[in-house]
Amino acid sequence: MISEEEKWSLVIEPREKWWNLRLNEIWSYRELVFIFVRRDIVAVYKQTILGPLWFFLAPIFTVIAYNFVFGSIAGMSTDGIPGPVFYLSGTTLWGYFSTCFTATSNTFTDNAAIFGKVYFPRMIAPIATVVSTLFKFGVQLLMFFFLIAYYMIFTDANIHITNWAWMFPVLVIMMGGLALGVGIILSAMTTKYRDLKNFIGFGVTLLMYVSPVIYPVSAVPDAYKWFIKYNPISPIIEAFRLGFTGVGTVSPIDLAYSGAFIVVILAIGMALFHRVERTFMDTV
Repeated sequence: MISEEEKWSLVIEPREKWWNLRLNEIWSYRELVFIFVRRDIVAVYKQTILGPLWFFLAPIFTVIAYNFVFGSIAGMSTDGIPGPVFYLSGTTLWGYFSTCFTATSNTFTDNAAIFGKVYFPRMIAPIATVVSTLFKFGVQLLMFFFLIAYYMIFTDANIHITNWAWMFPVLVIMMGGLALGVGIILSAMTTKYRDLKNFIGFGVTLLMYVSPVIYPVSAVPDAYKWFIKYNPISPIIEAFRLGFTGVGTVSPIDLAYSGAFIVVILAIGMALFHRVERTFMDTV
């Protein structure tokens, strides 16, 4: 008979069932999530001259470049609102997705050292990345709100807040969930096919150009609108833009499609991630 002293508080066993995701185990390690979040935030601007100011400078220079190239030179439509507001409304939410996606897609390779030394639910790492990136997103979002306030108060720009703005928290969760789902799928695949890492940067850039980040859906030719429509990122960005600028092409059905797509991607990603984490140390 086993005494009380010999009973273990945690038993690590091989996971035979791919659908056994042990989500309750992730909740048990929730304090570790906050530790990782703090680590990620501090590591971004530690030993830098400007620190968190880089979060402002990057979108400012990006918007200036987009406004000059796509607005002044190419003459691309911004649906009647000032270029800086239009481009920042797209790059703010897109930047959150691209940062989360890039970081989570490297989960196994970037954390191989710590994964090989101590046990904890590996899903903690990508979840912490999605949460910590909210800090950078919040800083850029604040700049976006100041820009909107400036144009609404000091200019006669056709900008107004709509009821879609109430969907903002849901849109952020959806974008983070999509980045997490796609990112952990690619992370699981890169443990075996290392050359997929070369596709990440190219893939993010390509995905941006097929999403309404620097152009409105209304400017897309009818022959290609179906492609933009079935891109799950499009309704999220358009809903965000419609909520805070008053322009955008989106419907509740479009947003419901994105939500369903994200749920499926997350389920597939978590199942694949948990399947690979059992043997990834043999391939990384």
